[in-house]
Amino acid sequence: MKKTISLVLSLVLLLSLFGCSNSKYSKYSKSFLDLFDTASSVTAYDISQSEFDKKYEKLYAQIKKYSMLFDIYNSYDKLKNLKYINENAYKSPIKVDAEIIELLTFGKDVFERTKGLVNIAMGSVLSIWHYYREEGKSLPSRDILIDASKHTDIDDLIIDTDKSTVYFKDSKLKLDVGAIAKGFVCNKIYQFITDNDLWQSAVISLGGNIITVGNKPDNTNFIIGIENPNSSEYLDKVIADDKTSVVTSGSYQRYYTVGGKKYCHIIDKNTLFPADYFTSVTVICNNSALADAYSTALFCMNLSDGLQFAKDNDIEVIWMDNSGKITKTSGVNSAK
Repeated sequence: MKKTISLVLSLVLLLSLFGCSNSKYSKYSKSFLDLFDTASSVTAYDISQSEFDKKYEKLYAQIKKYSMLFDIYNSYDKLKNLKYINENAYKSPIKVDAEIIELLTFGKDVFERTKGLVNIAMGSVLSIWHYYREEGKSLPSRDILIDASKHTDIDDLIIDTDKSTVYFKDSKLKLDVGAIAKGFVCNKIYQFITDNDLWQSAVISLGGNIITVGNKPDNTNFIIGIENPNSSEYLDKVIADDKTSVVTSGSYQRYYTVGGKKYCHIIDKNTLFPADYFTSVTVICNNSALADAYSTALFCMNLSDGLQFAKDNDIEVIWMDNSGKITKTSGVNSAK
């Protein structure tokens, strides 16, 4: 049995492909591994390293705030985050931060949009898989998973937006926002950057979630390279306008191996086992939260259903199946 947790960015910024004719600005970048349990980076054009660093610290503080709020594994002093909610919300309604209310409300909306393929109330099932994956153990039994699945009814999550409270009708209900949180935060980051006039040209990556701010100073587009886990060549290179979100879900990022077979972290609600249709699914649209959720949902659909879903939701998608075959929607704006 082998456990593999890959923190390699599944989306790679190709800023170096084009020079910048505006000599006033230079490209600066910082990476970090300590938030959202993933490899992340901030890349922006600024007038100096010191100016970039000051703005970076402000942005990092924002990302850290969200990482702590949406954490289901760690407690923080005097903070009623998702871990606190999971441990206490069955007792009585808990008053929480407005942005938790916003995230959970979005989670309910996404449940409807994806016909339950993305369910933030699946924590009881996902926690079992997390334990087995982290310990590198054999597979959980179907009986354990079926029993846990009895406590995944999203209607048992009661949100009172007026009072800013959360309550669980089921004492065994657990939340897991892994399918939506980073995309949700990317949208918040974009707003924070633009509202505070930090940068006119930037690209933020939270693991497999990328969002662009503006174009480069010479007004050329950013280009996002999508990693091909089977090759040193990129799977595709996407031309990105302002507020383009490019989000990849992949079986090669977090998985463990039992009996020579890989079991990834993305669980299909219909089987309660890891989805096995694709190696990667990339969604491109102008809403990072939706792109995050939809990449997970599409990872749990066959290609025919996925193509229809992409059409119905007006998104662009790139699939790579387990044989390495690549399929993409007609509107993907690929660089030559």
